[in-house]
Amino acid sequence: MFIFLRRRVLAATLLATLAGCASLSADQGFSDVVALAKPGLGQTPPRTRTEVERVASRQMVQQLLQKPLSVDDAVQIALLNNRGLQADYEELGIAEASWVQASRLPNPGFSFGRTRSGGDIKIDRSFSMAVMGLLTLPVTSRIEAQQFQIRKLTTANRILQVAAATRDSYYQSVAASQSVRYQEQVESAASAGSELAAKMALAGNFNQLELAREQVFHADAVTQLTRSRQQAVAAREQLIRLLGVSGEQAGFKLPQQLPELPKQRPSLQDSEQLAMTQRLDIAASKLEVESLQKTLGLNRATRFINVLELAYLHNSEPDASRETGYQVSLEIPLFDWGGARVAKSEAIYMQAAHKLAETALDAQSQVRVSYANYQAAYDLARHYRDQVLPLRKRISDEYLLRYNGMLSSVFELLADSREQANAVNAAIDASRDFWMAESAIQLALGGPVNQPPQAAVNTSMQGKQP
Repeated sequence: MFIFLRRRVLAATLLATLAGCASLSADQGFSDVVALAKPGLGQTPPRTRTEVERVASRQMVQQLLQKPLSVDDAVQIALLNNRGLQADYEELGIAEASWVQASRLPNPGFSFGRTRSGGDIKIDRSFSMAVMGLLTLPVTSRIEAQQFQIRKLTTANRILQVAAATRDSYYQSVAASQSVRYQEQVESAASAGSELAAKMALAGNFNQLELAREQVFHADAVTQLTRSRQQAVAAREQLIRLLGVSGEQAGFKLPQQLPELPKQRPSLQDSEQLAMTQRLDIAASKLEVESLQKTLGLNRATRFINVLELAYLHNSEPDASRETGYQVSLEIPLFDWGGARVAKSEAIYMQAAHKLAETALDAQSQVRVSYANYQAAYDLARHYRDQVLPLRKRISDEYLLRYNGMLSSVFELLADSREQANAVNAAIDASRDFWMAESAIQLALGGPVNQPPQAAVNTSMQGKQP
């Protein structure tokens, strides 16, 4: 029996030594996160850990804030400064430490006892090792290694989410500021009309109905301008939070208007299949199911014996021969046969499998909806740009000609000015919605819209051991 146990312990020790070679990395696996996130992000996500890196990061942020921010600049600042994202990065260190800890050999135990009986002294010594921990160490190490890989995938996906939220907030802030400027024109025209109507009514050239109409136009314009300014402040503050800036840095400048629309109507082939290939949350869910499958197998294998300890004994006392031997301790499955533990593992595994299926179905639906919104938003924004705004300008030009020829009144000219500004605001909203729809489809796909299939995110590393 002793020889058999000694051979098993030796074999387990050799396996554990091979599995226990894991060590803490210098970057906590962030280089793998960069490789996962970069294709879908379009730039390399940075991370600052040393004081030198933090100083360089602050200098880069300050340099970017010296000019009107582009959307890529805003994303870069958010990746450097966003505290929530920096906190997520620390999860990598936690997951890696758990994997390394699970790969280490369990510490042996040593006990020493000294008892006196009259003039006799008895000394007991024992050296013990948790055999079950040695036997299961390779499996538990692989499970924790997969958990580390899952954390890498979720961290990379978190980077993409922060980038998408920053892009949305950027477009909202630029559009809100642009709308405020045009709404100020509406309020100015309405104010001029109301003031002129009041003077004409005082001179008896305007009735009370026409005066009230001009005054209510002005009152509505003031209301809309106030709301526009409030929305601009809220949108800018949301962008400030995502960028992680404060104080003087919060006074950064944005462009005067949104980017131009693409020249061609966007189209995408095999969008659902592309999402299944690129999306990191799906890859993480798959890996989670595989990890739980291994955990379930381990619990089934150890359902009857999950505590096994082997000890070497060395006892001595005066005027007696030394006692040496071994002691085996194991748990007797008398009341708990491990059935509940296995049933729990099976339920957790099935839960993860159902969640994986739900994630895949949701992803396919999100891609369909996002793609439809993307194309519809482009059509609407282009319709405003190519049809509505040129027609509004043509009408304004005609009103101006008629006014110069004294064929229309100043109130008709002011009313047309208000209508033109309203059309411009609607066009701004349509353009903003398109760029936000593009950000949404990128997030739904897990990568850029125009990314070629061969450049899709490679998640083959998910099965690789760190």
